[in-house]
Amino acid sequence: MSNQIGKQYKTRGKHPRLCTVIDVHTTYNQAGDIVKIRHVSEHDFLGQKVIDRDVSITTILMNEVTA
Repeated sequence: MSNQIGKQYKTRGKHPRLCTVIDVHTTYNQAGDIVKIRHVSEHDFLGQKVIDRDVSITTILMNEVTA
């Protein structure tokens, strides 16, 4: 996968929020194989930053905002 940091996407649902990917967490097992890749994103809610630490790549790619 290419670098996803900085990408923006909208959440699903009745009131979508504009989120920005700020970090990528990769989990490896003891053999060195990748077990899980999750993205960290943030959005504003009432003037505060809310961080979601478990966003899958599918969510980002399905709802990506293109400028």
